[in-house]
Amino acid sequence: MLKRKIVISVTGASGSIYAKVLFDKLLRINNQIEKIGIIMSDNAKTVWKHELDTEDYANYPFQFYDKNDFMAPFASGSAKYDTMIICPCSMGTLGRIAAGISNDLTTRAADVILKERRKLILVARETPYNLIQINNMKTITEAGGIICPATPSFYSKPQTIEDVAATVIDRVIDLCGFENESYRWNDGK
Repeated sequence: MLKRKIVISVTGASGSIYAKVLFDKLLRINNQIEKIGIIMSDNAKTVWKHELDTEDYANYPFQFYDKNDFMAPFASGSAKYDTMIICPCSMGTLGRIAAGISNDLTTRAADVILKERRKLILVARETPYNLIQINNMKTITEAGGIICPATPSFYSKPQTIEDVAATVIDRVIDLCGFENESYRWNDGK
């Protein structure tokens, strides 16, 4: 099995639970992954602490990169990171990516992923959307990115907040192309 190299960016949008569940799922499927690089904005760390009452993001066994570390391997297409997930993705980050503004490592890595025609998945966390945000999503989609709104489903009858978040993250894992055990609509389980 070909192992994948992925980069995860966590922005300061509300929804740290999505990032936590994503980190936990990646640990479970680590046999499919060669490398994981993590970028967390300062706001992401603040929101994580506020929403989850912990700073346990630092306890994950991933390689963390400073938000302005342009020497990170995925700041260049030659490093061959094949997937980037921004989860949750703030509308500011989404707007900068749509406009081609590479002013930090997250937006530079997204720019690289798009120019190399690799997989960029943005877990947009906002409601409602204004027309500027919708047009930015359209621009990213036309450039090859995937907008996966943090909109949970309830077919699986989730019981906890983590279960609800997992309905979104399972879709993200599927979009990445990883094998993942999760609820499947009407599959007899």
